[in-house]
Amino acid sequence: MSVIPVWPHDLLIPAEVRPNLVPFTRTGGRSLGGAKPSVRTDLGYWSIDYAGVLLHSRAQLRTWEAIKDVLSGSSGRIAIPVWSHQTAPRIGATGSYIASPEVPHDDDTEFSDETEYEQGEISVVAHEAVAIGATTIMLRIINAEDDLAGVLFSYNHALYRTGQVLDVDGDVWTMRVSPSVVATIPAGASLEFDLPTCLCNLADDRGMDNGANINGNERVNVSFVQDMQYWNILAVGGEP
Repeated sequence: MSVIPVWPHDLLIPAEVRPNLVPFTRTGGRSLGGAKPSVRTDLGYWSIDYAGVLLHSRAQLRTWEAIKDVLSGSSGRIAIPVWSHQTAPRIGATGSYIASPEVPHDDDTEFSDETEYEQGEISVVAHEAVAIGATTIMLRIINAEDDLAGVLFSYNHALYRTGQVLDVDGDVWTMRVSPSVVATIPAGASLEFDLPTCLCNLADDRGMDNGANINGNERVNVSFVQDMQYWNILAVGGEP
């Protein structure tokens, strides 16, 4: 399986992130009375907009150009972070982004370069395995706010949003989830709530066009759509 590049969340930071599900509906047209009923045939896919990404330093400019080269238009794929600190189920949340703390190994040792692990502040796992196409999930809270409705999380760069609470049994929450699960989530899998990611393509071949101004900095917008082709190929046992 090819290595998936990940957007540098600590370097190319948007002023706004707008993740929205695009429902897939069909209609048979208007009735004689003027009504236009629609039927939702699928739970949709993600459309994510980054607004106001600052390009100022040499590192920012060069990294932007390098990502453009990697993606080469809308056919390339990249995992992009979805900042959701305002809704994340963080205990004592203030609505501000909090970087994940760095901790040593269990035996208090560090990596060979003397750096430590980055450990998420929120800890939630899948209570039971979740199959492809599922629209519900059982979540078990290890360390999180005691409310998991309306939050974003990801697993292996597949982004999901929780919805209606169906049942609460101790620390296990049974929830509706959108979109439909695109890849199997094993029982006990650790889910990413601190900084979820979504595997995406550019929404347009020229989506990363940029330039320069007299002040030497620029704020650019870029739009992405979820890479559903990747998950469809993976689901049938192919190599994306």
